[in-house]
Amino acid sequence: MSNITIDNLFDLSNTIAAPVFEGCEYPWEVLPKIGEFIVKLGETLPEDEYEKAGENVWIARTAKVFPSAYINGPCIIGKNAEVRHCAFIRGNAIVGEGAVVGNSTELKNVILFNKVQVPHYNYVGDSVLGFKAHMGAGSITSNVKSDKKLVVINNQGVKIETGLKKVGAFLGDNVEVGCGSVLNPGTVVGRESNIYPLSSVRGVVPEKSIYKCKTEVVNKLDDEI
Repeated sequence: MSNITIDNLFDLSNTIAAPVFEGCEYPWEVLPKIGEFIVKLGETLPEDEYEKAGENVWIARTAKVFPSAYINGPCIIGKNAEVRHCAFIRGNAIVGEGAVVGNSTELKNVILFNKVQVPHYNYVGDSVLGFKAHMGAGSITSNVKSDKKLVVINNQGVKIETGLKKVGAFLGDNVEVGCGSVLNPGTVVGRESNIYPLSSVRGVVPEKSIYKCKTEVVNKLDDEI
């Protein structure tokens, strides 16, 4: 199971949210804690660096937020982040330093590490995106199963109960998701992996892999031979 632990997916030095991961082994364990953590952390942020822009909303003074963006708390927008035209942040969201939340992108109950990019028509809910993770235009995290049952993580045949009805995706550091892809509930993508455009992904994709389709997931080094 070590391939899907927090330690193997993320470098916690690249997020202001590092303390919320303490005592957790798997990334979905932080999902119920995000909102309360933001409220507590927000009250400690220095006023010369962050402006309180609403109830439980803190925006770094160096961040660029377009006037048409909607931001509901609890929420923290990090330094030098960019929240673009008509972005919809529904609450319980941490947007990391230098991150981009793009045109008409929707966030809910998420942690975006520093330098994450969700720049074009993305939905990211009940998810954690690692350092420099990038979701191509129109790619989304699906966070509720069609049968509304609790989400189970399928790790190469080993099933792990999350105990949660809403679980999106967990992208390790430097993951690239191609345009138009759907990450089904409970998807975990290891560090430095790539997802081909128009993919429907579920379960666990190993680190440093290329996901071409369900039956073709190759190691990056092998693919170069």
